[in-house]
Amino acid sequence: MKRDYSKWCSVALIAAIYALAGAAGWLLFDWLTLHPFTPSPVHPLIALLLADVLATIIVWAFGLLYENVSVYDPYWSVFPPIAFLLWAFYTGIWSLPVILLLIASWYWGWRLTRNWAITFKGIGHEDWRYTKYRSKHPLVFQLINLFGLNMMPTLVVFAAMLPGLKLFETTNPLTTNPLTLCLLIFGFIVCLASATIQLIADKQSHDFRAAHPGQVCNIGLWKHGRHPNYFGEIQFWWGMWIMYASLNGIDMYIGGAIAMTALFLGISIPLMEKRQLANKPDYSEYRKQTRMLI
Repeated sequence: MKRDYSKWCSVALIAAIYALAGAAGWLLFDWLTLHPFTPSPVHPLIALLLADVLATIIVWAFGLLYENVSVYDPYWSVFPPIAFLLWAFYTGIWSLPVILLLIASWYWGWRLTRNWAITFKGIGHEDWRYTKYRSKHPLVFQLINLFGLNMMPTLVVFAAMLPGLKLFETTNPLTTNPLTLCLLIFGFIVCLASATIQLIADKQSHDFRAAHPGQVCNIGLWKHGRHPNYFGEIQFWWGMWIMYASLNGIDMYIGGAIAMTALFLGISIPLMEKRQLANKPDYSEYRKQTRMLI
């Protein structure tokens, strides 16, 4: 059902889809963890993951309905802050690490969702990456769509969220070790700085493209790195891990930040670089003169 609506009708439609997906996810979580008729209660983190997967499937299904994978795009920035807030209400824990986590995640989520809303053109417009996969792999595209373009990012984000979710279980008292408190605050500052870098990079890119269409943005942060927005995104999840590690040390939960870094370095950045090289003749020289991230 390939349809198009005005931008703000499309935004309202996306919001309704996400509300439905969120409600379904919450009902599943409630049934798995709280319902008296549940045969065997599921660990809350597993229940949250299953709720996340169900919500993703619902968003994916509406993407099929509207023939537009971009229905999933804002999910990346919407789920984490809402999940962290609901987790705080579910656990009843409002410690200093949790409050800092909520501030950082909501600031980050606001920035990323805001950028999506600015660049979103309507339900009839699909991101060029998805269009490329659709035309290049028509026979297996729906498998790529479900598992590669929807489910894989959901799982990577959930893995990167685990250090934040585990902060709710932390019993390490901050007052006994000043270094612990300093590292926690440092991780929080890294998260805020990361989202701010992305916010500034967005503004500089939008303004430059409006004034110089078709040219390579090489001003401000873009003068010092080819992908300051991606750099900020990677750094945000490392900042969250630093907050967790300040209280728990280095353990397996570092895997989420590593997976997030690999996703950008192995998929997102190479795709963008290839597109820029093909569409902008000056990008090759810009690439030689400017570092990838820092």
